[in-house]
Amino acid sequence: MEEILELDVEPPAPSTCLEPCSFADSGITELINIAMGGSITELPRQKNTKSTFPLNSRSAAFLAKHHPQTSSSQWNDWRWQLKHRITSLAALEKIVDLSPEEREALQPGGNMLPIAVTPYYAALLDRNDPLQPLRRCVIPTMAEHVAMACEEGDPLGEEHDSPVPGIVHRYPDRVLFLITDYCSTYCRYCTRSRRVGKEERPQGPSQWEMGLKYIANNMAVRDVLISGGDPLTMTDHALEYLLQRLRAIPHVEIIRIGTKVPMVLPQRITPRLVQMLRRYHPLFISIHCTHAEELTPEAALACTRLADAGIPLGGQTVLLKGVNDTIPALTSLFQGLLRNRVRPYYLYQCDQVVGTSHFRTKVDKGLELIRGLRGHTSGYAIPHYVVDLPGGGGKTPLCPEYFRGRAGRDLIFENYKGEQYRVHDPAEPDTCPGGMP
Repeated sequence: MEEILELDVEPPAPSTCLEPCSFADSGITELINIAMGGSITELPRQKNTKSTFPLNSRSAAFLAKHHPQTSSSQWNDWRWQLKHRITSLAALEKIVDLSPEEREALQPGGNMLPIAVTPYYAALLDRNDPLQPLRRCVIPTMAEHVAMACEEGDPLGEEHDSPVPGIVHRYPDRVLFLITDYCSTYCRYCTRSRRVGKEERPQGPSQWEMGLKYIANNMAVRDVLISGGDPLTMTDHALEYLLQRLRAIPHVEIIRIGTKVPMVLPQRITPRLVQMLRRYHPLFISIHCTHAEELTPEAALACTRLADAGIPLGGQTVLLKGVNDTIPALTSLFQGLLRNRVRPYYLYQCDQVVGTSHFRTKVDKGLELIRGLRGHTSGYAIPHYVVDLPGGGGKTPLCPEYFRGRAGRDLIFENYKGEQYRVHDPAEPDTCPGGMP
């Protein structure tokens, strides 16, 4: 039997082969047919296209030390990266010198988010500094075990706005489609820590079918954001299956994908993947990026491949205390993204998810940072600072106050230097001094 569709719910486990498995062996073909009420369109098997990534100096040193028998070609295989993720205390302590607090947080037990770090991203971690920004983002501390009264497991009320499994319908014309609970690397501040990495929450064709039917039956939905988990950890065939189905719905105009893969698993952005994605325009990709240290040559190449395929790239960054909450850190990150054709789009106030109070800054701090960027760097390098309101209120923008009041018919404004200027506020008809009545 020919392979019809690669629909890996999660990438192969370490004990399995890294080559795509046939549905004839897994029984998923029958499950899809049942879910769809008939046969499915066959996707042609594409010849595997080799991808060549640069090897940054830290990756080269990491590879030589921790995987001396592994070739650079294997290292640049995204499936190899997933198979060799660091997921335990024993594996992590071979890579970094854990602080006592980190070691205690990594002990078995508790209901914390699992740990998982790709070897590629692990190579970027500072072995000796527990306060390094990237290290703080992926290695837990005991602060995760502190729950504040304001924190919730589902701070954005996504479950409340979920009419069918996998769909969050909050805004009139768009939906969030959660297609997987799997990420290659888990961020310690994840707003969906209640569900990602949990084996008891598998997803598969039947859940996708419910979501697809919901979208097809709601004519107002013109924009679909595919997220998870991380959608780009799925196989090419799985992604194409979803994109084909969505593109077959006449009222779906825009498809977006939310991912952190270009920053934590850039090897996934293969020529074959990009060739497939470009068939489904208009397609947008939102890249989750945290710190300028993530902008390696590999990440740059991943962004280049996507941008060269005509895919508009937007950057989404969570404001994190001790990670990126300074003007130099944000300036370096946002300018670096822009150089790589990623438009910084959102700077999020860290959500009130359980165990993240040590990451949250005051909102006034965020406003101070945006004010510090304005006028000092390109407007394209300044994202919208937003709070995703608890309980499902949605994203609300926050802006520094540049309007200072009125003086008669004049409006008083303050520029980025703190200098004040007046702008005449015309009436009807215009009564500007010296003008026509």
